[in-house]
Amino acid sequence: MDLLTVVVDGLWRQGSRSLAVRLVAQDGQPLPDWQPGAHIDLHLPCGLIRQYSLTGPEGADEGYLICVALESASRGGSRYIHQQLRPGQTLLISRPRNLFALQTAERVTLLAAGIGITPLYAMALRLEADGVPFTLHYYLKHPQQGAFVRELRQRFGADQCHIHSSSEGQSARQHLCVALAEPLPGHCVYLCGPEGFMASARRVAREKGWPDEQIHSEAFQPVALETNTQGDDTFRITLASSGEQWPVPPDKTIAQVLQENGVDIPLSCEMGICGACLTPVIEGIVDHRDTVQSEAEKSASAQQIALCCSRSRSANLCLDL
Repeated sequence: MDLLTVVVDGLWRQGSRSLAVRLVAQDGQPLPDWQPGAHIDLHLPCGLIRQYSLTGPEGADEGYLICVALESASRGGSRYIHQQLRPGQTLLISRPRNLFALQTAERVTLLAAGIGITPLYAMALRLEADGVPFTLHYYLKHPQQGAFVRELRQRFGADQCHIHSSSEGQSARQHLCVALAEPLPGHCVYLCGPEGFMASARRVAREKGWPDEQIHSEAFQPVALETNTQGDDTFRITLASSGEQWPVPPDKTIAQVLQENGVDIPLSCEMGICGACLTPVIEGIVDHRDTVQSEAEKSASAQQIALCCSRSRSANLCLDL
């Protein structure tokens, strides 16, 4: 894996629950360019790898900016950053990957909740620079919890940026039907935030008649599966390059089976939210359990599977490996 060595150049508070982290290259050179919607894998000294969206103005001369909320149910990543990360510390990161890129549009609506503001803040800056009309709605429980609230209010006018607080009677549940006006050709919507928020936004969008291809989203957590995974069956995977085959039992992922048999595959989040392990499928029916691919991609003739979480509905899956 091509990793970059960076130094924590600064840490500062963003709202009551988040920390902004500035990362610069250890050798002083510019980091690789990135586009709004991109994220990096952050390799923490505690052994964890976590994905964080790049935010703020583009341009790698001043390093990368991420923002991390302290999660009450932290699995260790956000807790380490908030409690132990220090300026001057050396870390490893991946090169930026972008699975949430801005598409060409005549107008854009940005809908963020919580720490989901991070990629959408960068998108708002790009849209402003490109002269594309947009509206940003940022939903919070309490105003003091928001990240980049001061920056947003200073940069954008009240007609572009709207910050809603449920503690002040402006919850997403009540307001999304207003933010999501009737769909028009050339108008795109970008969603980022907790699973419940995005599910509500998608439901309202469907009720308003928005086509799926005009709605783009990024998740920070895997979507809870409706299926009962305890009843998963064993299936077989086949490597197209060599014809080798192995069974995948219910208690193991495809990625685990491949690694046990010496197949080197790229892994990062291992939750189906980053896209690092997406692999083309030559034959078989995929049981998609990732949140990276759109519904259109999951039903397309050319299929890809997230090796870390998805399974098979057929007895055999032939992978392009």
